[in-house]
Amino acid sequence: MWHRLLASSCLLCAAESGDQLLCPACQADLPALPEKCCPRCGDQTTHGERCGACLHTPPHFSGVSACFRYAFPVDRLIQALKYQHRLPLAAWFGRQLASILSAAEHDRVVPLPLHPSRLRERGFNQAVEIARTLGRCLDLPVDVTSLQRHRATPAQAGLPLRQRQDNVRGAFECHSDLNGERILLVDDVFTSGASAGEAARVLCLHGAINVHVAVVARALKD
Repeated sequence: MWHRLLASSCLLCAAESGDQLLCPACQADLPALPEKCCPRCGDQTTHGERCGACLHTPPHFSGVSACFRYAFPVDRLIQALKYQHRLPLAAWFGRQLASILSAAEHDRVVPLPLHPSRLRERGFNQAVEIARTLGRCLDLPVDVTSLQRHRATPAQAGLPLRQRQDNVRGAFECHSDLNGERILLVDDVFTSGASAGEAARVLCLHGAINVHVAVVARALKD
């Protein structure tokens, strides 16, 4: 535990932050989500009502919990985890998520899986690393085997919404009986919700009665 006795620098401003990754000032300035948002997908709405997209085609997940809005500098922190292997950020993200979630509402944590080819390329799955800390904080089992991504798909970034939905259709498979279970599906970022929605659909087909999505950041349509 000697590292706790040594001063460290904030990842964003380089100020002294003790044993924390971010100094208090930078953490307080991280982009917050709007107070009024769709109770199903978490996108911003005028009065906190359900958005038109969820009314037209209800997603297979029951709701979305996010810590931050996907904007600077949260986007840089997530990219640092994914592409620069700053793994301590995964534990920090997991603790942030644990602070806004209740263990009593879920039975197991399931990270959104990567296809084996993408996993070999990146070396780790950021959703798994975040989920491990989240599971420890909430004292929930973390299931990394039941949900698998069996079809390699192009990256979602840059694809229009309709193409994103088509891109991930049939990409996941489940190997467990989840009868009656409440699943906490974990990922780093929620944008269109196509991947989370398809994964939730598969989990529900295998018996899950509720799938709630937990992400570090939620991208808003505006």
